[in-house]
Amino acid sequence: MKRVTVLMGGWSAEREVSLASGANCAAALQEAGYAVTTLDAKQDLVALIQELRQQRPDVVFNALHGRCGEDGNIQGVLNLLKIPYTHSGLMASAVAMDKPVAKRLFAQAGLRVPDGKLLSRKELLKGDPLPRPYVVKPFNEGSSVGVTIIREGDNARPFEGIDWPFGDLILVEKFIPGRELTVGVMGDKSMAVTELCPKSGFYDYANKYTDGRTEHLIPAPLPADVYAECQRMALVAHQVLGCRGVSRSDFRYDDTRGGGVGEVYILETNTQPGMADLSLVPEQARYLGISYPQLVSWMVEHAQCDA
Repeated sequence: MKRVTVLMGGWSAEREVSLASGANCAAALQEAGYAVTTLDAKQDLVALIQELRQQRPDVVFNALHGRCGEDGNIQGVLNLLKIPYTHSGLMASAVAMDKPVAKRLFAQAGLRVPDGKLLSRKELLKGDPLPRPYVVKPFNEGSSVGVTIIREGDNARPFEGIDWPFGDLILVEKFIPGRELTVGVMGDKSMAVTELCPKSGFYDYANKYTDGRTEHLIPAPLPADVYAECQRMALVAHQVLGCRGVSRSDFRYDDTRGGGVGEVYILETNTQPGMADLSLVPEQARYLGISYPQLVSWMVEHAQCDA
């Protein structure tokens, strides 16, 4: 029987999401017949390595989210320990988490990305760096943590007097109106396209993880060519970053001009999509006839480490 350690928790802003993902994964893997242990990764690398050596897993299911969990750090540790792990390797994880670098790669591959720039907080406080509306976000966080839309009529100086615990560098992007879409990729195939319809505001952290606040439309009610383009772009992004296993890419579809003309923009790729109750990849898998235990089993059986 294959031994699997589910690595969960961590100390990023997404700790609670990771704990929920990890608990679901552990239960499903046990149902699928694996010998499962869980490990809450605390900010003590020595203790973490000792615990992994004691558990001696055949595979680590990496259910960590955010910094140090999906940015290449823990992947490097697992590579050194020569333990295969789910999801992407060190390089793909690090590049995908660095949004400006990932955007450059997407653009070089011919994918449409929002115009933007990386600024210091001091530079941003000098005045609007882009015409409003625009989006400000941490350059290396996930789950829409810290994402804010600056609109006409808002404070003249965004972030003045506001706590910003995400470092000095801030990614500023043109706001893309229209519809919020997401596409999972499993191996070498795109999954489905889901449209996300928050009942208020935009698809921020609260709307992602609070039951009843966002409607998920699957399959997304899109023209066939737009649906196919989203799937194509998600697969290209997965491949350009060097992802493996499962990823999920987020898009905006600007169909506000009418006349059947619209443009799809890729926002980012998540190398370790959430696996909690409201998460999107398990939902897309169910739509395709893949149960949750089958999904996590596939991830375990395709686990690797960087040689």
